[in-house]
Order: sequence, then C-alpha cells, then structure tokens
Amino acid sequence: MRAVNIQNDVGPATSLFIDTIAEPSLSPGQVLVSIKAFGLNRMDLLQREGKYPLPPQAPKTMGVEFSGKIEKVYNEAPEIESFKVGDEVFGLAYGGAYAERIAVSAKMIIHKPKKMSSEEAAGVPEAWITATQALFLVGGFKKGERVLLHAGASGVSIAAIQLAKNAGASEIYVTAGSQEKIDFCVKELGATAGFNYKTQDFAEEVLRLTDGKGVDVIVDYIVGQGYLEKDLRCAAFDSRIVILAMMGGAKTEDKIDVGQILRKRIRIEGSTLRSRTPEYQQLLRDRLVEEAMPRFEEDSFNIVIEKVFSWKEIIKAHQLMESNQTKGKIICVVD
Repeated sequence: MRAVNIQNDVGPATSLFIDTIAEPSLSPGQVLVSIKAFGLNRMDLLQREGKYPLPPQAPKTMGVEFSGKIEKVYNEAPEIESFKVGDEVFGLAYGGAYAERIAVSAKMIIHKPKKMSSEEAAGVPEAWITATQALFLVGGFKKGERVLLHAGASGVSIAAIQLAKNAGASEIYVTAGSQEKIDFCVKELGATAGFNYKTQDFAEEVLRLTDGKGVDVIVDYIVGQGYLEKDLRCAAFDSRIVILAMMGGAKTEDKIDVGQILRKRIRIEGSTLRSRTPEYQQLLRDRLVEEAMPRFEEDSFNIVIEKVFSWKEIIKAHQLMESNQTKGKIICVVD
C-alpha cells in the first residue's frame, strides 16, 4: 500500500514523500480501515523531526487520527461486534494514519454519522478526545467553573471551548496570537473574552474580569516564556492547571512563586494521550460518544477545518501547520 514516509527517517517538511510499504496485519480486536482522510497534529511535526518519543506499539508511519471504511475485521474479540465490513468510521490510533489503510483497535473507532463528511470526521478524534481528557478527567471541571484555554484557535482549544460551554462553564477565556483568532473564539465559538498573548498580560486581564478571583481550570501548552508564572497568578483557589505540551521549550526561565501553589492549593498536572493504554483511551472515546456525538448530530458542535489538502500535497500541509497561522484542523484526503 501507499503511505507517507520521510527521506532519511527524519527531516524538514520537504523530506516527506509517498512511498510503498507493507499492508498492516490484523491482531485480535482490530479492524482494517481503508482511509479516506487523516488529520494533522503538532506531534506529527515533532515525529518528523525525530523529537517525539513513540510509544512501543506505534508504527513508523505518522498520523493518529483518520476516517474511512472498514475493509476487514478480526472476528475473535467481543469489541468487534458493533462493527462490520463496509461501516464508515473515524478513530484514534497510535500511528499509521498517513496511509491508504490502517489496522486499529475497535475500541478506538466510532461510527461516522451520515451528515458528517469524511474530512470533518478525520478532524475529531485527537482534538476532541484530548480536550475531553484535559477538561474532565485531568482538569476535574465542574459546572459553573471558570476556564482559561491557551492557543484558543488550536484544534484542542476549539473543542474545549465548546465542551466547556456545553458542560456549564460560567466563563471561558482564551489566549491567541492575533485579534482575528480572538474574534473567532469569542464571536463564533462563544468564549467570554480573549487576550493577545503578544501584547497583553493575560493574567492581569483574567483577574480584572473575574474581580480578582481567577479561573478554576487552565489548559496550557506552555507556548512561551512566562506562561506558567502567569497561570499561577490568575489561578483561583483549588484550581487545576493541565499542561499538554511544551511549545515554548522543555525548560522555563520564569521566576515561579511556589508560595502561590501552596497558598491557593493549585494542582499542576502534565498529561499526554498517545502514550496512554488502550483501556484509558477507550474510556475517553466512550465519553466523547456519550457527550459530543449527539451535539455533532444536531449541529450544535462545530468542527473547524482550516484547509483540506490532497495527501499528495503533504509537504504544503506540514508547512501550513508550521506557519502557526491556522484556525482549527488541517486535513489530508487520501486520493
């Protein structure tokens, strides 16, 4: 089958090309999906550059989210029962989605609604499952709480804005790098307010708008220096800070006031999704099916796609993601 590969195993976007590799074989509990579309994620850029440690079960081929049609099923596992050959599905994988076909656990696929396009479906799994994990399982969000989401126009935060609003957040604040992105989050997605992290001190703004109380849940990607220090300043008592990435680097030069962590009883927790067990990921998938799929069906949740490429334009797709100028998902169609 055809799949996207990297010349010399690691390199810049221009090193990507479509190669021929062996078709994956099925194991108990898996299905073989013919891929129609796949979504890009920042971990793909890091993996391409050799900077992302892969979980042991991940194949060499990039890509963790996809949509497509089931070609084969392995009939010796109970989780297969609700799926059959010909079903249109979308799902999350440990890797291998930049390809014509993928072998994936039936625990991590979802039936695609007829009204949802293949491109839209391919943009759901990673962003919406990560947002569900960050807000609810790790962040412990409760109805009526205030939320701060960094990188507001990213796929995960776009999902988190809508999930938090649906779950009864009293206020939802975002940060972004342009007024266009802030306006998108506020006017189109329903965030309460947004702040330009390049020109504003978001901690001061949050405290001003909350009468000094701060926010209860913060989802951060540590985009730049100073983020964690500002998170602590605008965190409320008994708040939770969830760190999902380290876009600004693994080390910080911030002067952290540890006293704030103690005084406010702040819990700081790092979290990843790809390294989690299939059982943990299935719990998140099930919660997404229960809470989000009905909203997708009634069009009250918005799947935001920046641009759709042919997978033959994978170089351009990666370069667009590297530009940091996007809102929502970048999708590639396998044609």
